[in-house]
Amino acid sequence: MRALVQRVREASVAVDGRIAGAIGPGLLVLAGVTEGDTADDRDWLSRKIVQLRIFDDEAGVMNRCVTEAGGGILAVSQFTLYASTRKGNRPSYAAAARPEVARPAFDAFVDALAAALGRDVPTGVFGARMAVRLVNDGPVTIWLDSRVRE
Repeated sequence: MRALVQRVREASVAVDGRIAGAIGPGLLVLAGVTEGDTADDRDWLSRKIVQLRIFDDEAGVMNRCVTEAGGGILAVSQFTLYASTRKGNRPSYAAAARPEVARPAFDAFVDALAAALGRDVPTGVFGARMAVRLVNDGPVTIWLDSRVRE
């Protein structure tokens, strides 16, 4: 699994002009699934995201995780995180899991995030054309890949 994590002041996702999910301060997580992702990938990624120390403490140092900062998490499925541009300018998405594999994996990932966060995690609508709005805070943007784990 891959995730692009952005610290935000606020974020929302809309489908057909209607808000599907929204948060105030916290993390916007764009997540992609590839074939062969396992429960271990999902659990590592969800734990890593919730435990990232990227929120300021009293001294202004990024030393707090989202739970310590009292923030929320908005999760949005995004197969384009597995884009490959090796063969020209039109990206290939062949490495992204098929929807019948990706949807239950993404849903399980959201459940794992919610369990680690201790509250519900709003989402977009899987497979829909979504409009994501955010106010990036910092900006702080971090790329995570469960296969690389760096």
